[in-house]
Amino acid sequence: MDMATNMTIQLTIDCANPQLMVDFWGEALGYVPEPPPAGHVSWRGYWQDMGVPEEELPPGAGDLPESIIDPDGRGPRIWFQQVPESKTLKNRWHFDLKVGGGRGVPMATRVARVGAAAERLTARGALILAIHNEPAMGHYAIAMQDPEGNEFDVV
Repeated sequence: MDMATNMTIQLTIDCANPQLMVDFWGEALGYVPEPPPAGHVSWRGYWQDMGVPEEELPPGAGDLPESIIDPDGRGPRIWFQQVPESKTLKNRWHFDLKVGGGRGVPMATRVARVGAAAERLTARGALILAIHNEPAMGHYAIAMQDPEGNEFDVV
């Protein structure tokens, strides 16, 4: 097997409320909820047909989409796995949502684009943690948290 050509990537994110995360990150990334496999009306039904024991399916698990996919098929599938414990420490990874256009775009345009994206995401439950405005370095970004406290940057 040629791993480089056959490998796909799924990002799994532990969370308390998968549907909240599907809604938020679908909006943030331009992804869509992943429909259940053909022949199944829900992911729960699919998992039950696959033999997953009922005690491994939390109440409501799979009744609504718990994963999102890139509608263009370029990005990885993201699965929001419900877990009983809440987030307690800083992320060891984070998303950089690159909406500004990069250093080739005038700073004023980048600031406006980043600000508009941050405003859209705060309306969906995100919090602004810090604004990094460093014109001498050509850098502008807004550090944020999603509705469950996971950090990410809008750049």
